[in-house]
Amino acid sequence: MNVESLNLSTTQGATTAYVARPHTDADAGVVLIQEYWGINDHIRDLAGRFADEGYLCVAPDLFRGRIAADAKEASALMQALAIDDGMETIAKAIDAAEETYGINRFAINGYCMGGTFAWRAACELPELKAAAPFYGDIPEENVLAKLKVPTLFIAAKRDAWINPEKVNILKEAAKKHNLPVEVVSYDADHAFFNDTRPQVYDAEAAKDSWRRVLEHFRKHLTKGAGQGASV
Repeated sequence: MNVESLNLSTTQGATTAYVARPHTDADAGVVLIQEYWGINDHIRDLAGRFADEGYLCVAPDLFRGRIAADAKEASALMQALAIDDGMETIAKAIDAAEETYGINRFAINGYCMGGTFAWRAACELPELKAAAPFYGDIPEENVLAKLKVPTLFIAAKRDAWINPEKVNILKEAAKKHNLPVEVVSYDADHAFFNDTRPQVYDAEAAKDSWRRVLEHFRKHLTKGAGQGASV
C-alpha cells in the first residue's frame, strides 16, 4: 500500500484528501467519508483496508485538517460543516482522483457523519456506481427519491440516533419510490464498526458488515457491471 495526499480547491477554501493506493494498478476507487472525529488513524486504517482489497481509496478531509480531541469538539465541527460544503469537497475529490489516477468508477462509503454525506452523495452524484453508508442520517424524501445508485445501508438496532423508527421510514420510502436500497440492521450500537472505541465496537457485526460492503462493491464496481435495482 502507498499513501499520499491530493490537494483540493473548493469555494470554502483549500483542503486535501488522504489517498491509499494498492501496490498494483487499481481500476476502481472508493471514496471514504470520515466520522465526526476527522481524518484520524481509524479512517486512515480503513483506507488502507480498501487499498488491500485492490481499490484506490480517497478520503476527502471535510474538516480541512482539524481532528477532534473529544466528542464535544467533534460535535461542534460537525455542526459547523454545511452540507453544501461537504458535498462540494466530495465531488472535488472524485474529480481530482479521476484526473490524477485515471479512474472513473467509484463507490462511496461513510460512517456516522460520513454515512450522512455518503447517503446524500448517492442521491446527488449519479456517476457513483455503489454506496454503503453506515448509520448516517437519511436524506429527506424529496432527495432520497432521486436515488439511482445501488445502496447498502448498514444500521444498528440499538442506535439512539439512526433508530429503528428512522430505518422503517427509509424502508417505506424505498418501497414507495422503488429505490435500489438494501437495509441490513445489526443488534449493535451506533458506531459499532469503529474498533478504536471498545465501548461500542462489535467485532461480529463489524466483520459481517465489512464482508457485505466488499461484496456490494465487487458486484457494482466490476467492469461492465449494471445498476439493477433491488429494494
